[in-house]
Amino acid sequence: MENQTQLPQQKPSFFQSNTAKMILVGLLCLFLLIPLELVKGLISERSQRKKDMTQEVNTLWGSDIKFYGPILSVPYYGIETTEYVDANSQRSTQSKRVIKTAYFFPETLNNSSVIKKSKPLKRGLYENVVFTSTMDFDGNFTKPNFEKLNIAPENIIWEKAAVIINTTNLKSIKSDLNITLNSTKYAIESSNLKVSSKFGTLKSDSFNFNELQKEGAINFKFQMKFNGSESVQFIPIGKTTNIKLDSDWDSPSLIGSFAANEENKKIDSTGFHAEWKVLEINRPFSQQYEEQMPNLNEYLFGVKLLETVDQYQQNERASKYGFLVIGLTFLVFFLIQSISKINIHIFQYTMIGLALVMFYTLLISITEHSTFSIAYIIAAIGVIVMIVLYSISILKDKKFPMFIGISLTALYTFIFVIIQLEDYALLVGSIGLFAILGAVMYFSKKIDWNS
Repeated sequence: MENQTQLPQQKPSFFQSNTAKMILVGLLCLFLLIPLELVKGLISERSQRKKDMTQEVNTLWGSDIKFYGPILSVPYYGIETTEYVDANSQRSTQSKRVIKTAYFFPETLNNSSVIKKSKPLKRGLYENVVFTSTMDFDGNFTKPNFEKLNIAPENIIWEKAAVIINTTNLKSIKSDLNITLNSTKYAIESSNLKVSSKFGTLKSDSFNFNELQKEGAINFKFQMKFNGSESVQFIPIGKTTNIKLDSDWDSPSLIGSFAANEENKKIDSTGFHAEWKVLEINRPFSQQYEEQMPNLNEYLFGVKLLETVDQYQQNERASKYGFLVIGLTFLVFFLIQSISKINIHIFQYTMIGLALVMFYTLLISITEHSTFSIAYIIAAIGVIVMIVLYSISILKDKKFPMFIGISLTALYTFIFVIIQLEDYALLVGSIGLFAILGAVMYFSKKIDWNS
């Protein structure tokens, strides 16, 4: 009987090992970042187009409303000195009497505004949310203190006093403008005065301050109606400023330099109510100015009216998880390949990766014609069904493809939940990734990494 010598088992080459396959799949993941970034660029482009369309509609309807007034203006005689240099380089000055203006803020300023959501304006694929607002103002002016401005009483032109109102969005004002001063009505018209490029100025007819002030303080009252969008904000120029806002808007953001009173604030599904009380001591600017009104934009406060859902922002958040989805899906296929000894070609991995990238183009295109939730469900079902059917042809079995379908369903559901969350997104995401890591460690223990 001849002795049979057992040939040593040939060790597979490195390129056939699990390590080489894992490196190749990892490189493919990195390569798929290119189309994924192109999809993110598409989302940014569509989002910017919506912003441009929104800006165009806002320009026609009415943009944000900023209010700075009313302000008492009183002219006075001042001296203007001009310096000259003659041919002999001798300096000389010339003085002349000119009319200047002093500005005084009110003693009390009260506002009660009602903001109502208007019917959305549609432009192309996009709907722009706008509103109408009715603003009621009242308060009073006390006698101006010219001593603080070092202006002599005999130089004051009391009979040319007027009230000035600065506001954005002049063209979207939808009410006749007049102001009542101690029961006398005065018309308000546009003026060429400018506080800043953001504000337009309205000015009342002139009146004799001393005659009106015989009764004591000058009480004022007026109403303004606006078409607007985005926000409503005020500058607290009264020694005491009280602002009350009521709206049917259910997603406000209270913004600016001063916080609303917490005890009076109410926000629910029917709308919101907010109140502010700002005292002179709360703000670092004076009650009177000469020659030029100050730019006080940094002291604006009020409400920003947000869209309940920004669908492009949700698409952008979903796309940020694209690399995670591709990586975990490839990992599932790699574990199945390693455990079942079924060979999956790199081309087949590429097709699966491209299908996963197509999810985001489907998502954004369907979102523009529907809601984000419906678009997400349709896109996810479409991609999962495609990959499961493709897996059946690759793996020649239904057990593993069903596992892949369940895994992808769980993964897309997990990401959808994270996108919807705000305060707990990081916590839920961390717990979910920890659970996924544990599952991978459990299933990978059966793989022979030396083969």
